[in-house]
Amino acid sequence: MLWGAERDLGEDSVGSHRGGVLVVAANDFVGSRVLADAEIANVRMCGCVTWSQAASRIAAQANEPIVFLEMGGAPDHVIADALPATLDAARAGGNRLIVAFDASQIDLAAALIPPQDEILLCDATPAERAAAMALAVAEAADHRLNERLRDNDTARLARLNEEVARIADVLSRLSHRGSVDGMLARGYVSDRRQGFDAGVTAPAPIDPSTIRQAIRARRLRDRIVGEGLFEDPAWDMLLDLFAAHLERAQVSVSSLCIAAAVAPTTALRWIGRMTQAGLIERHPDPFDKRRVFMALTADAQAKMRSYVAALTAQGLPVV
Repeated sequence: MLWGAERDLGEDSVGSHRGGVLVVAANDFVGSRVLADAEIANVRMCGCVTWSQAASRIAAQANEPIVFLEMGGAPDHVIADALPATLDAARAGGNRLIVAFDASQIDLAAALIPPQDEILLCDATPAERAAAMALAVAEAADHRLNERLRDNDTARLARLNEEVARIADVLSRLSHRGSVDGMLARGYVSDRRQGFDAGVTAPAPIDPSTIRQAIRARRLRDRIVGEGLFEDPAWDMLLDLFAAHLERAQVSVSSLCIAAAVAPTTALRWIGRMTQAGLIERHPDPFDKRRVFMALTADAQAKMRSYVAALTAQGLPVV
């Protein structure tokens, strides 16, 4: 394979009619591995370029909707120098990004790739790489339709939020006038509660060992009953970050992926979702731009404290 040259898998292939994939890799050997994965996915390869060529190639050609960034085999300093400009060029051109890396590169990838819509693959198998390329090509082909559907969904959600806000305002005003109490007294409304209100009025000190014990219990359950049966990466990561917050410790992305007790690619996907949901946030390492730390947001800290306090008030263990 010649770097920077066009490599087509054939006009008769399904992928050749759905757009192509531009590969960025450290060398020809690594790029050939991605080519083999593309053949599995039956997608067209537009070409292969080195990391130093990536940004200029992407900026110069807008007909390659998918860019596959292979970090494996590239030195960290090469990635750190080239990746930011490569990401900027791809996003400016509206390219769909797939980023593949080794487990040893998790912290580097997390530090340099802001949580967007990229497909992140860590220690992925050929089948996972092929599936990611096929999915990205299909999404690129349906982009315009998806945009229209997304606009419609956004409009519906906006109307729903407005209606919910209106109802909440009405209920609030009724409550202030005592109308709700009046209706309850007259038997118009029945609200039977189960008595789960924690009644916690002030935050109580929380021993981080309590959270660590819950984490150990969850891992013990996996070992005894069977791994993979109780996967709950979001909660496992929240518990780990809450314990670290109480201990005033920092948590790297690679450490958080281990705490999630799932495959690294799955853990990274959940980190992205939880970041977008406002539960966790990134803190750059002031001494190393190639690493970031993850932490609970202030809102998530408050919610975790309230949850543990409510369990304590009810005499229940943290699970």
